[in-house]
Amino acid sequence: MNPLAWLFLLGALLLATSLTAGWLQRMPVTPFAVYTLAGVVLGPACIGAARIDFVQHVPWLGAISEGILVVSLFLTGLKLRMPWRDPSWRVGLRLAVPAMALCIAALCWASHAALALPWAIALIFAAIAAPTDPVLASLVSVDNARDDDALRVALSSEAGLNDGAALPFLLLGLLWLGSPSTAAVLHWLWRDVCWALPAGLAIGFLLARLIGVIATRAKMASGDRAPSDFLALALIALTYALARALHASPFLAVFAAGIGLRHTEWRVVSHHPHPAVEGDLAKQTHPPAEMLVNPNQRDEVALDEPSATIGLVVSDALSFGDTLERLLAVGMVLAVGIACSGAWSYRGAGMAALLFLVIRPLSVWIATIGAGIPPVRRALMGWLGIRGIGSLNYLAYALTHGLPAARAPQLTAMVTTVVVLSIVLHGASCQPLLAWRERRLREREGKPSSAARPD
Repeated sequence: MNPLAWLFLLGALLLATSLTAGWLQRMPVTPFAVYTLAGVVLGPACIGAARIDFVQHVPWLGAISEGILVVSLFLTGLKLRMPWRDPSWRVGLRLAVPAMALCIAALCWASHAALALPWAIALIFAAIAAPTDPVLASLVSVDNARDDDALRVALSSEAGLNDGAALPFLLLGLLWLGSPSTAAVLHWLWRDVCWALPAGLAIGFLLARLIGVIATRAKMASGDRAPSDFLALALIALTYALARALHASPFLAVFAAGIGLRHTEWRVVSHHPHPAVEGDLAKQTHPPAEMLVNPNQRDEVALDEPSATIGLVVSDALSFGDTLERLLAVGMVLAVGIACSGAWSYRGAGMAALLFLVIRPLSVWIATIGAGIPPVRRALMGWLGIRGIGSLNYLAYALTHGLPAARAPQLTAMVTTVVVLSIVLHGASCQPLLAWRERRLREREGKPSSAARPD
């Protein structure tokens, strides 16, 4: 297909899903699943109108997937408006570190035992397939900064953390390909684990706090009401570049940058409450600043109020990032469907079933022992772990950083199969499961206080 045909196809799919959005919301299917299945139909396995080989097109696969991922991680952090003492952070950390490490270990062993993959290749595959995705999990992640649902917050914080936390395992697998020395392993442990992970979090958080304060004061001083869409792009770019330059984790850095900008907003409204809610703060927490300003009526926003100024800054960042993320993700999942149509892997399907039905649920259950989480919520967290753009980015990294050429087609087919099955199966099940949970919570709220704790 030529570029015009691709553009026409993408426009047609966007138009179709926009016109049918009302019906899609009432069906157990997500727009991303529609785009993925459309790619499968268009690919070689069905009508053969398009063909994509990720091995041959790895440069753009890596660039586009990384761009989508960093924008999505920033937005995920920006929507998490929780104090550090909130237990949801601890739950998210349990999911992102011990649960994911258990997933990687179990999937590595299973792929070595069942598929006879060498240990290094098995570890690379496990590190690619284990992390959950912040891009495609829109139905199970927090909707906005006021969303404090424990399940959504836990899955969002997990998705924000585990892409960065999984990278050291991928790097270890690639290092393992060359029979590394003890010194090389110690260097990996120091640079890619002990330094990269905490440094990434610190760089992103501190830089976002600084830029957030500067942007708020600059807008107040200049009286600027123009949209500040480029502020989010600038913050993402600076954070990513600085983290890369200092060998820190860029994924954790952009996630922490979103959290840092959110904490700037929280600090501003704590010291300078918005006049509309100032008298009610004894009864409630200050609402997110972006919800108290109308970005479409900027002339009416009083920029002498710090809470209104930071509200515009955050609102513009969310609007810009959401649009860019959705647009790029649509093209990416369409390409995944086409690629999988031409390279379906039954081995990948078997590993996906094992990961979705056994390894992920058991890992989450073990990692959350003693956390005081109701059983139903633990079971839902174990199932609702969608894979997507993050896995594709890790695949592109492996393809360009030492993965043997003979293994590239097999690994690519397995990963794309896992991603497609996750998009379809998790996408089809999340709406019914969350609707059932909402009904269950409402029923529990109507019972006496001695009733069991809600899930």
